[in-house]
Amino acid sequence: MCYNTRVSRKKDELEARYHIKALIGEMKENDELIHNSANGFAHPNMWIIPQEKPKNMIPVMWGLIPHYKKGVDPKEYYKETIRWGSGLNAKSEKLFDSNNYKASALTRRCIVPVDGFYEPHRIEHIKKPYSIPFYFERKDGLPINLAGIYAVAGNLVTFSILTKAATPMFAEIHNKKNRRPVLLQDDDIEVWLDNGLNESDVKKVIEDDLPDSQINTWPISKDLYKRNGEADRADITDQVDYPDLQITY
Repeated sequence: MCYNTRVSRKKDELEARYHIKALIGEMKENDELIHNSANGFAHPNMWIIPQEKPKNMIPVMWGLIPHYKKGVDPKEYYKETIRWGSGLNAKSEKLFDSNNYKASALTRRCIVPVDGFYEPHRIEHIKKPYSIPFYFERKDGLPINLAGIYAVAGNLVTFSILTKAATPMFAEIHNKKNRRPVLLQDDDIEVWLDNGLNESDVKKVIEDDLPDSQINTWPISKDLYKRNGEADRADITDQVDYPDLQITY
């Protein structure tokens, strides 16, 4: 699953990278939406490139609230659905079946540009099991194109990050959930936002996403799990070695 991401690039950098223009709405002009650790359960606003406006990026709340939930209080909805992840992730295998997702599958897909993201590795220690956080980024240093969907419920726009079954790298590291986010290939950026895709086309893009060979990962500080803001710092992605870690990366 993908519940925490990193975004350090400013608006103008993302605009140049994706050849788009930011629409900030009611957001302050100098708010860059930069997060060294964007904890999904805090439901931050993040930039997305929406299918309905593929030449723009807009600030949207992370945590999909289905289109049929008009008038719902977001805080109450997220609290009630926290056991299912509060809409932060959407299983791509259910994209065309779930009532929560299928209305967005063909018309409201999006790209979520991030530097990287964090996933836990479970250590079954003899005394007490614990998790070590890993950071993932592209080997070429370019932004990761997370595949997402968004929903519009009245005046509320929210999004979710698509996930799929773990590839070998993620199966070894994200070893409890055995999932990974869908990471779009650069060549599929425009394809993903194309209105002409059918169900088969969408599934093909998901299947052929960025391979493990183009991703770097390493363990980082367990400060990532602290809730007092200590994770939101530039050095949170620095590598930390753990004696109990028995895997290669």
